[in-house]
Amino acid sequence: MNGNDDLCHSCMIQSACLILSVIALLCLLHTYVFFPLLMRLLLRFSSKKPFISINDNELPFISVLIAAHNEEKVIRDKLNSIIDNQYPEDKLEILVGSDSSTDDTDKQVEMLSEKFSCIKLIQFKNRSGKPAIINQLASRSKGTILVITDANVFFDKDTLRQLAMSFKNHSVGLADTRMVNTGLKKSGISHQEKAYISSEVVTKYAEGKIWGCMMGPFGGCYAVRKELYQPVPENNLVDDFYVNMKVLEQGYQCVSNTDAVVYEEVSNNLKIEYNRKTRIATGNFQNLKTFSHLMLKGKGIGFCFLSHKVLRWLGPLFLIIILICSGILVFTDRGNLFFEILFAGISLSLILVIFDRMLNQAGIHISLLRLNTHFIVMNIALLRGLFRYLKGVKSGVWQPTQRHQ
Repeated sequence: MNGNDDLCHSCMIQSACLILSVIALLCLLHTYVFFPLLMRLLLRFSSKKPFISINDNELPFISVLIAAHNEEKVIRDKLNSIIDNQYPEDKLEILVGSDSSTDDTDKQVEMLSEKFSCIKLIQFKNRSGKPAIINQLASRSKGTILVITDANVFFDKDTLRQLAMSFKNHSVGLADTRMVNTGLKKSGISHQEKAYISSEVVTKYAEGKIWGCMMGPFGGCYAVRKELYQPVPENNLVDDFYVNMKVLEQGYQCVSNTDAVVYEEVSNNLKIEYNRKTRIATGNFQNLKTFSHLMLKGKGIGFCFLSHKVLRWLGPLFLIIILICSGILVFTDRGNLFFEILFAGISLSLILVIFDRMLNQAGIHISLLRLNTHFIVMNIALLRGLFRYLKGVKSGVWQPTQRHQ
């Protein structure tokens, strides 16, 4: 009887491992492969509806909001890129909230404000973090459209007008820009990061085009109707996604306007990018708690939220489940080739990260190895972000990503 009980117990463990590993694998494949492919397929059969052109007399009053902390390296070029848009000055204000800057940020903004009356510097003595600063700027703004943008993201010549066109459709509550990456280098992860971002651009555009439920702007520059802007909790670490989901919650559409172009230097330093993704991951789990009820919402919102975001955020847990369960199956049922390949594949992927870092130190850069490193590090950052979220987040303050890497 004991032998039969042990055999039965072993079969139950194997069956559980089989089911868990298959479910986890399908979830990963869905969020990284099946869902993006589905969105591209649907996009091909969707007729293109260009944003409606807009006359000068129809242009809305725009308030550009910038939270800046020690941005002396980029703030002058940033403001000039906005001024160069030739958007009517009587319909434009640029509010720069200096978050207790200790460098020459304030001085540079003040110098430009003397030349351009639409630029206003608002100083905050106590370090508050981006959400708190943007909340304050939004409450002081006069525009019907808020353009929320980072100091290191530069505008194309027609960015503001294109964003304004997005809101000619009264059902649109938020519009994202198309981020063009600069500063690519073979020595770091910039090419892999650009590839990931480019894929995300297409997926988000498709979500907005098909259902009007883009799952979050890129954050560097996006526009929202002021009447729909909801103050972001000051400890929230991913404010752009929070604003986006609040717009969807109010029944308005979130879309991507690929003709509204902005430029940003893509991240190249693995350590800096890891810390940035850890912060973002922590904020993702904050937003998952806040907006979990939207997974049950129709009109594509629940499907896109689960497929594009929630499953991806849970990716490291799926990888751990696959590694453990396939390992158990391999060592208890050596005849199963599929799980042997699965276990060996994940194990090898982890080992190759170390190998890639050694090659990088020697000045050797192999794109496929670097892509694997990017994927693994991104998922480790997600896992670390989950732990940080579980510990509790008290402040939305963080150091800006290093400029001009």
